Amino acid sequence: MDLKCLLIASALILGSTLTISLADRIAQCKVKWLFGISCESVYGTLVSQIKAWQIRQSCLYAGERCSYELVSTAPYLIKATHTSPKTKKVSDLQFLLEQSTVCKMTGEAVSESSKDPADNSTNFCSLQNLMDGSKLIDAEGYKQFSNKWICPGFDTANCTLS
Repeated sequence: MDLKCLLIASALILGSTLTISLADRIAQCKVKWLFGISCESVYGTLVSQIKAWQIRQSCLYAGERCSYELVSTAPYLIKATHTSPKTKKVSDLQFLLEQSTVCKMTGEAVSESSKDPADNSTNFCSLQNLMDGSKLIDAEGYKQFSNKWICPGFDTANCTLS
């Protein structure tokens, strides 16, 4: 009987631990980009696009391609937020740049309120819309890397509608 009680107790503890850790998961997305242009150019282009889409009046016909706010900048680091005009959900955005033979940039979007890890591709589109709007997708040497495990919705997102 003692072994049976020990196994049941262990299963209960393990189950509650897994439940707690899943409840703490937040909606987030991580994407890496490579550019054949200088990080200084990528940095300036991205900051300019965030500033251009800060104006709330641009939301009237822009869908999700507006309501960005530049929070802070430092050499090779950009922090911003995006507030969805439709859902009012806020995503915290961070871009970290690293210059080597190419410019490497890591972008991360984390929802402030959503506990749904998939978050309907909102975080990915918050990042991707900036890449599209700034035309960095047309930059020399542009490559994008992510997957559905580090960026839920990456494989199914349709940001052209967002």
